Amino acid sequence: MSFIDLRGHQIWHQEWSKRKAEPLLLLHGGLSSTQSFAPKILPSVKRTHHSYGYDRSAHGRTKIRKGFYHFNFQRDEAIAYIEDVIKKPTHIIGHSDGGIIGLMVAIARPDLVKSLVAIGANYHYDCGLKLQTFNGQVDEFEKDKFAQRTGQPRELLVEITAKAHKVWASEPKMTKGQLKKIQCSTLVLAGDDEPFSTEHTASLYEAIPNAQLAIIPGTSHAVLKEKPKLVRKILKDFYRNPGPPITLNPNRRALAL
Repeated sequence: MSFIDLRGHQIWHQEWSKRKAEPLLLLHGGLSSTQSFAPKILPSVKRTHHSYGYDRSAHGRTKIRKGFYHFNFQRDEAIAYIEDVIKKPTHIIGHSDGGIIGLMVAIARPDLVKSLVAIGANYHYDCGLKLQTFNGQVDEFEKDKFAQRTGQPRELLVEITAKAHKVWASEPKMTKGQLKKIQCSTLVLAGDDEPFSTEHTASLYEAIPNAQLAIIPGTSHAVLKEKPKLVRKILKDFYRNPGPPITLNPNRRALAL
């Protein structure tokens, strides 16, 4: 784990498993970090992939940068990381904002994405999203941790949190037409009690030509914590059979044959 220069900005990143395996990029959620996200995913992929992760601008240990909160900025940052650090097409697993960014990268640069797992991701802000209004308050302990981790003023965390909530109310704005351009194998995974509607998750799955869908019963946006063993089993199966699934009675998939 270390800081690297990514086109003029210092970002914190980490790699796991130096073996000669296919690369996999972990994209953490909003207001989260690689260190928080990676342990939930690595047990599923540590023996099969060379995994990478980085803290996006204003997340984890990476300092704030102008425009960091817009999804187009975060998409471009991910593309830069793939091009400059991984240097080859990669598999992607993203949770929440990370899943959104994964979708956007797959649309903008299909040549860089071998497969995609989008966990708890919405493709449009108008999705029945039940956002809590940010009241301007951030836990004092979290402010202290932020200052210690990044060396930035503790009150900056309030600004970062406010901007994140603002962007969630107006982004992303992907269309079904754009989603249809995603050609890689894609797994859409979500809890059955996400902050957005199950219909929205289903429409995301339906829009992507080569997609699979997993709705995990009895879970929420914290599905990775609530049923980790089941999620790991599904991820392992997805990577074991990366191509279009061969089913006994194809219906939706029969139309693509």
